[in-house]
Amino acid sequence: MHSHLIFHNPAALPHDVVVAVLERALADRAHEPDAADALVGSALNDDDREFVEHWCVQVGTRAVPGSPLLGLVGLCLGHTARRFGRLSDEAVALARSLAARAEVDPSDVDGRALDGLDDVRNFLHLW
Repeated sequence: MHSHLIFHNPAALPHDVVVAVLERALADRAHEPDAADALVGSALNDDDREFVEHWCVQVGTRAVPGSPLLGLVGLCLGHTARRFGRLSDEAVALARSLAARAEVDPSDVDGRALDGLDDVRNFLHLW
């Protein structure tokens, strides 16, 4: 008997909930799965680009090396670039930095950061 997995993108949560979930995960890695859902839901569904970017930058600069949130931040920045057609210079620099770290040491930042940087390049028509 085969079991079929169904994939659902997480919904965007209210901003105060996202902030609480992300801060909790930055303080205690046990909460990273909830943070991942909050980040992806925001990147895919929140209409406030500045909020999404701000929290991607916060997580991308504050998460500990090796956290799966680092690669996910890169991917979420790619989603944000695709949806809005722009990113701040700080967000682009972070996407580049995370991808560079992923190339050097995938145990530090996973390969999703490389996919995210590809999206940033493609959707923002950069280099």
